[in-house]
Amino acid sequence: MSHPSLFAHRDFRLLLLGQTTSQLGTQVSSVAIPLLAVLTLHASSLEVGIINASSTIAFALIGLQAGAWLDRMHRRGILIASDLARAILLATIPIAAWFGVLTILQLVIVSLLVGVARVFFDVGYQSYIPSVVGKDRVLAGNSSMEFVRASGQVAGPGLGGVLVGLLGAANVVLVQAVTFALSAWTLVAIRTREEAIPVPERRPSMRSQIVEGLRFVVHNRILRATAIASAAINFSFAIASAVNVIFMSRILNLPAAGIGLVIAVGSVTVMAGAALTPRFARWVGSARIVWVSLAVTAPLSVLGAFAQPGWGVLLLVAGIAAGEFGQIVYSITNVSLRQQLCPDELLGRVNATMRVLIMFLFPLGAIVGGVLGELIGARETVLLSGVLLVLCPVVLFLALRGVRDVEDVPAWERPAA
Repeated sequence: MSHPSLFAHRDFRLLLLGQTTSQLGTQVSSVAIPLLAVLTLHASSLEVGIINASSTIAFALIGLQAGAWLDRMHRRGILIASDLARAILLATIPIAAWFGVLTILQLVIVSLLVGVARVFFDVGYQSYIPSVVGKDRVLAGNSSMEFVRASGQVAGPGLGGVLVGLLGAANVVLVQAVTFALSAWTLVAIRTREEAIPVPERRPSMRSQIVEGLRFVVHNRILRATAIASAAINFSFAIASAVNVIFMSRILNLPAAGIGLVIAVGSVTVMAGAALTPRFARWVGSARIVWVSLAVTAPLSVLGAFAQPGWGVLLLVAGIAAGEFGQIVYSITNVSLRQQLCPDELLGRVNATMRVLIMFLFPLGAIVGGVLGELIGARETVLLSGVLLVLCPVVLFLALRGVRDVEDVPAWERPAA
């Protein structure tokens, strides 16, 4: 039985609008904040690494607790509060810049607090999508969502680079604050209501709920493998994040607008990957594509480390394009697999557990990247992160070998609490 297009679904359109807008703001800011640190506050590689680390360390600190809390309450209200908190926090950056009191310390503190709000949003959002589109349509929903959100990823960096040149990096951060406020408004306007949450006669302790989510992930070979691989991927990206702007600005001699354009052009493949993911899943297999997507693209992403000033920058564009393409296909199929097979009552905790296991290495990677940038140089650090990325598909292949589609995965039984 065929379903009507998800784009005919009013609430799904609202969800798309909010996430497309906030993604555009995030990508604009992803260029603006590093440039603000490097060009205006003259940050070192280590300081950029600390800023990046502070934005993700909250996953390790409160991620598991957030998953347990989100399984006890409706998720939409948490998403709205998270968006509003991020809008207010980010607005303090341009205000401080206007008064001439902005410091690296403030960037670190704001990044840390925005990261706390992001924990609740990311965990809640992955658990909320099935409530809007239905479990049987999560692959199509995730694919459509990532395709439209990718438009912000393509336009955002280029726009961010241009706006930094015109308005200044601090003022551009205000764009992201506004987009989070708009995202909150779209969530308020959604009419679909989540199912009532059953209230047990005796609510289990927070600790036992957290352990239940951890056990479900650790005892399942596929979830365990995707957690390990995703953590390694994030560690690789975190290492590169500490030196990417320095590599492009000081070694490839690119201006702010050029940096944004390189990232934007390389990221065009995100839209293609998001749009083509359902077709790839049918051709290759909805489970097999999880590791194939990385095995094919990761070696090509290493090209970026060999870029040179001038036309040699095209190697960086090609490397970013390959890496972004593989990552978006992997992300959509991996999350969809988890959403389809995880019990509803555990989804928040499982998503939180996965996010913690995936993200806890990011702060360490950002610091390592900053230290390596100081010790061996930006180019060598980018190369090292690429080599690590090439190794990640091996773990996924070992867990998924012989499995073509989600339906071929052995029954996932919920572990005893």
